Amino acid sequence: MRFVDVMPAVRILKSLCAAAGLALLLTACSQTTGVPRQPAAPPVDPALQAMYAEVQDGGQIIPAVDVSKMDPRNIRQVVNYRTSYLPGTIVVDPHARFLYLVMEGDKAMRYGIGVAKAGLEFQGVGDIKRKARWPGWVPTQNMIAREPDRYGPLAQGLPGGIDNPLGARALYLYQNGRDTLYRIHGTNEAWSIGQSVSSGCIRLLNQDIIDLHARVPVGSQMVVLPLEESGRGEF
Repeated sequence: MRFVDVMPAVRILKSLCAAAGLALLLTACSQTTGVPRQPAAPPVDPALQAMYAEVQDGGQIIPAVDVSKMDPRNIRQVVNYRTSYLPGTIVVDPHARFLYLVMEGDKAMRYGIGVAKAGLEFQGVGDIKRKARWPGWVPTQNMIAREPDRYGPLAQGLPGGIDNPLGARALYLYQNGRDTLYRIHGTNEAWSIGQSVSSGCIRLLNQDIIDLHARVPVGSQMVVLPLEESGRGEF
């Protein structure tokens, strides 16, 4: 009886099975180790979207602010705030980057602000003696001397509008009847809120300065806190 050497066939069969098993294993791995799905961004509160939506005002269009990119602490909100200043007083805390409008019952409307060097140079108490809608702007002589190419052409002033650095509204602080040159004004640069900025005094988002402007009558008291009093009041 003739014997056939079946070992080569067996080895081939084993190789085929091993290859098939490896292919199956790789297929299973490819199904379970794919790129993880990124979690969906949380939905934005419609009320916040409405608060910072596009605004048509005085013939100007103020762009909407992307609330999802804002630091929540800089969103306009009512906070617990205890102070000896009367309701209606504006309290600016330039070091904490907040502006408070004092309300009844140990509350305040808090706004996130951007603060320039000029916003840190004044401290004390004054009065809002002037309010403006879409104010014009004239660079100071120091600004022109420092950057003549940039500010020299604007020496005669820039009319109010969406491209004006003072934004949609401005509040002007006076002390003992004299203009302190301290301004609270608007901006379209949402990224600058909560930051140190290069120009201006105290800036709010245009949507926020419109809100503050409507709440604050001429003659209102304003307080700018020194560094040693920064952070006090809110609880």
